[in-house]
Amino acid sequence: MAEDAKPRVKVPATAAAGEVVTIKALISHKMETGQRKDSEGQLIPRSIIHRFTCDLNGANVIDVAINPSVSTNPYFDFDARVDAAGEFLFTWYDDDGSVYTETKPIALA
Repeated sequence: MAEDAKPRVKVPATAAAGEVVTIKALISHKMETGQRKDSEGQLIPRSIIHRFTCDLNGANVIDVAINPSVSTNPYFDFDARVDAAGEFLFTWYDDDGSVYTETKPIALA
């Protein structure tokens, strides 16, 4: 597990029923490729975010497969249609088996 991995998301507090809102999601993560060596010459284990998902009230909004060439701190900006109040669940999956989650509520205006 990357000790410094920190998910951050920005979701509007409210939306009208049927409104399309913009969501921004970022995770602070070093994205270690497994090809670099530490100061003692040992390979640093691979640790790459390989998948990102976002669900609203259990329904999938976006599911992204991420390739190893992605940069440090992957950022996503996407739109989602809000038909009902609820909670967004954001999930990042790391190659080392770690899973990072963040939730954000949204209310109907």
